[in-house]
Amino acid sequence: MLKYLALAGADQTPMVVTSREIGEKLGVSQQAADRYLVALEHRGLVTRSLAQRRQRVQLTAAAMALLRAEYRAYHRIFEGPATISFAGKVASGLGEGRYYLSQPGYVVQFTERLGYAPYPGTLNVRLEGPALRKADLVASWRGLRIDGFPASGRTFGGATCFPARMNGHACHLIHPDRTHYQDVVEFVARDCLRDALRLHDGDRVELDIEEP
Repeated sequence: MLKYLALAGADQTPMVVTSREIGEKLGVSQQAADRYLVALEHRGLVTRSLAQRRQRVQLTAAAMALLRAEYRAYHRIFEGPATISFAGKVASGLGEGRYYLSQPGYVVQFTERLGYAPYPGTLNVRLEGPALRKADLVASWRGLRIDGFPASGRTFGGATCFPARMNGHACHLIHPDRTHYQDVVEFVARDCLRDALRLHDGDRVELDIEEP
């Protein structure tokens, strides 16, 4: 039903329709179509309001995110792993990367799952506009999982990593389960990316990210 509504334009503007019309398109009864709509509304995937003898139906942002995830799954099946490219500017972080990446619980997992122990520190890249929206796509990708763990009386959060290239230099984008940032993505590599690429705050970098 979400696919049908999106194709009919309900992803952009409210669609004026009856449950009977939807049922005919989907090959189900009017009653079944109405139950589906009610269930989707309860899940926050559609909004509905009366329009004379019809109803206005529109997909929510959550519905579109669900459809995008479905699209990416089929894209991977038929066309292979997804890749995205965007650019951003180098930015200083809070200085926590060195502390976290030095934790044995992380070092062991990075070595096993990325194939190397990263330089103790992340490189932050600030994004804007379309680049930020592209980077958000990785949240629904299947990546290289780094599990959280307890140590020293506290809990260290997990993260997901994705193979990447920064100005052609091999690295990984690290997507923490918990982050202080809304417009910044972080990268790890075998070596210090700032030194290897001679980067300073404000420098523009070209990024290519691949779904493993």
